[in-house]
Amino acid sequence: MKLRDLFIAACVLAVLLGVLYWSNHRKQGGDSSVKASPDAPVKILSLNQTEIIRLIIQRRGQSQVDLSRNGSGTWQITAPMPLPADQADVASLLSTLSSLNSDRLLDEKAPDLAPYGLANPSLEVDVALKGDKTEKLLIGDPTPTGNAYYVMLASDPRLFTAASYNKSNLDKSVNDLRDKRLLTADFDRVSQIELMNQKPGKQQDITFVRNKDAWQIRKPQPYRVDTDQVDALIRSLKDAKMDTASASEGASNAAAFKSAAPFAIAKITGASGTQKLEVRKRKDDYYVKSSVLSGIYKVSANSAVRLDKSLDSFRNRKLFDFGYQDPEKLEIHDGSKSYFLTRSGSDWWGLDGKKLDEVSVQSLLSKIRELSAEKFTDSGFTTPTLEIAVASNDSKRIEKVYIAKGKDTYIARRESEPALYELPVSIVVDLQKSAAGVKPDSESKK
Repeated sequence: MKLRDLFIAACVLAVLLGVLYWSNHRKQGGDSSVKASPDAPVKILSLNQTEIIRLIIQRRGQSQVDLSRNGSGTWQITAPMPLPADQADVASLLSTLSSLNSDRLLDEKAPDLAPYGLANPSLEVDVALKGDKTEKLLIGDPTPTGNAYYVMLASDPRLFTAASYNKSNLDKSVNDLRDKRLLTADFDRVSQIELMNQKPGKQQDITFVRNKDAWQIRKPQPYRVDTDQVDALIRSLKDAKMDTASASEGASNAAAFKSAAPFAIAKITGASGTQKLEVRKRKDDYYVKSSVLSGIYKVSANSAVRLDKSLDSFRNRKLFDFGYQDPEKLEIHDGSKSYFLTRSGSDWWGLDGKKLDEVSVQSLLSKIRELSAEKFTDSGFTTPTLEIAVASNDSKRIEKVYIAKGKDTYIARRESEPALYELPVSIVVDLQKSAAGVKPDSESKK
């Protein structure tokens, strides 16, 4: 009897396990036919950006903005007036538009669009693609939470919500999308920059010329430049942009410019010719006139004051150009004392053929690198008391500096250059001590 009961229990268990397996298997197989939840995100638009050739942005109550891509791939504004477009801003707009995702699918077919602001959309974006294909995106009212908008395509009955930032990225005016640069030259190919400071009492005319990748001051005299300062000037000219809020104030801007005081003029010359930027100041406002744009525009004070630079701020105060690369030879004459150092590989050697202590040599090189003017002067150079010659760049660059003792300072001059550099006494004294402190390598004494 017990054996029979055990057999029955085993059969019942087997049946139950079979039912459980069948049930689970059926659920897994049925998952593939379950419809997506209406709350799941759905892509609204998926376009190839390279196929888009025209855009029309219609903001409720505003003039429409038309943009077209020309044969070279450059975007231009064609309405409400012909204007060059900011290519980066248009690219950002295309990025949002071409891959637009929804937050939610609200309805497969909305019976009435008015409650969502889509009967009279706040924003419409018409897209024309190659092959006569078109799309029209409609953006209506914000959702009750305010973090999304009701969205749909004119060709699709489905109703979506999309995050608010999508509308912000697409809701662009002419001033948002126009090229706001005041100078449009290819600055990588600019060969000359002329900067004229026109402020009363500070008038200066500085001309920079480029030889390959190196800049030099040509006017008022040939001077070495502080590369960082010239690069900063180029960036400020390249980044100079109009204040678009003032773009509609043409008449008042022109009148203000006419009565304003001259501030600065910049001329840049490159492969495409010369472009000119003129800045004037009236009270706390700065107005500009550009040779590449019609009209007068305001600019930020920050952009304007970057052009308010003196000649000395662009000059190189360093006495040597070999930088942080170790030179090959070093020669110093300090009164009756002379020092000759030659590098071979990573080792330094004296005139007597003895290897020199690396630490003491690097200390001397550091002092030579640090030779920098406190200011520039026009006189005071007499008979040199200290002469330094440095060979670097595989001995292709030979730099010689002569230093004379002044009344309360030292005056230095680079060979074959007119500039005079005023040096603090302490920096010259430290260099003399470092030269005298160069010693033989301790290992070579053994």
